[in-house]
Amino acid sequence: MGSFSTPLSGLTAAQADLQNVSNNLANIDTDGYKDQNLSFSAVFAQTGETNGSGDPLQTGSGVIVAATDADFSEGSLNATGTASNMALSGNGFFVTQNTSGALDYTRAGDFSTNSSGNIVTPSGETVLGYPAVNGVVNTAASLQPLQVGTGVTSPAVASSDFQISANLNASAAVGTTASSTLPVFDSLGTAHTLSVTYTMAAPNTWTYSVSMPTTDLIPLPAVTPPAVVPPDTVVGTGTLNFNSAGVLISADPTGVAVATTPTVGIPLTLPPVAVAPAVQTTFADGAATMNLKWNLVTAGVPSITQTATPSATSATSTNGFASGTLQTFAVQPDGTIEGTFSSGQTLALGQVAVAAFANNQGLVAVGNSNYQPTAASGAAVVGLAGTGGRATVVGGSVEQSNVDIATEFARLIVAQQAYSANAKSITTFNTVSQATLAMIQ
Repeated sequence: MGSFSTPLSGLTAAQADLQNVSNNLANIDTDGYKDQNLSFSAVFAQTGETNGSGDPLQTGSGVIVAATDADFSEGSLNATGTASNMALSGNGFFVTQNTSGALDYTRAGDFSTNSSGNIVTPSGETVLGYPAVNGVVNTAASLQPLQVGTGVTSPAVASSDFQISANLNASAAVGTTASSTLPVFDSLGTAHTLSVTYTMAAPNTWTYSVSMPTTDLIPLPAVTPPAVVPPDTVVGTGTLNFNSAGVLISADPTGVAVATTPTVGIPLTLPPVAVAPAVQTTFADGAATMNLKWNLVTAGVPSITQTATPSATSATSTNGFASGTLQTFAVQPDGTIEGTFSSGQTLALGQVAVAAFANNQGLVAVGNSNYQPTAASGAAVVGLAGTGGRATVVGGSVEQSNVDIATEFARLIVAQQAYSANAKSITTFNTVSQATLAMIQ
């Protein structure tokens, strides 16, 4: 009898609903999982007849599954403390690439690093983003795997300026000396020790001499005669002048015609040129010549003072760095992966890409918490986190499943009751059929 098809469609629909609810519950602990919900549609059989009012007479023929809707609302963010883990706060998806080269999109950010140092998903897909060269991210480049392995190194950065915070004893006798030392780095990252010696020449007047180790330098061959020994290691001399309040008012480098005010700083060139004989030197490691500036002022205040307290150096700083190896990294809200190196440098290693779609409901799930676009979703629009309505990135966290267990239990009860009711309808139709057959007999 045709009557059996109607409750049978109900059983099929209820079974699909039960399966969907059980799938949601099974993925309640799956990072990045989005709750699924079935929508149903009634089936009507047109008879072509009408009633006295002219309204069509229709008999329902059951139910079908009309759509599967995913709830793309954000799940709770769980801080894991793992540097490679990431979560998206807002709309968007991470971009990953499988072994065949195809792109997938996911909200599950429980990433790790593989033996090559690439950030990967639990299934081994590489996470894509924009590459960085020497700490500068190139957002115009094509997407590439993000490299954060311990084999990543930072480039050497030659020093271009340095600063010394020190006090010179105003009560010292003429001829008294004091000193400061600090490292500077050449273009190859080799450290060289600069020594600054201060000598009391007269009240409120100190001479200075800046030098570096002779062993750091070698002479370049002269035309005639060839250089045999390195020249003097002094790279700069001059005078520091203070007022009656002990404030530095001028710094006059030897050989410079115009007095240098503290705000300008003192220029130094490494390696130096010997005065006699005039032999040009070079760094022993082959590094390029350094043009340094000794900055004497911080925020408008001279860093060298003269008071009646013992001479002492309180701090030194330089902007150069040796080459270093990657120690740790952290993901910033804009997706930039900042690496901290053994040299003390902090440089960008790359920037995580975030994809957005015109219609998230049009995405098709392909397993492993991944999605792929369809004509209904539109093509992925890939860009930077925090721009164009895209989510920001939360480093050291993962987005949990947004399945609500209470809601799913309520759906489970409804689906179970629907299944039982449709089963009862089939039993009733069977009873009616048996009665009809009994009448014929």
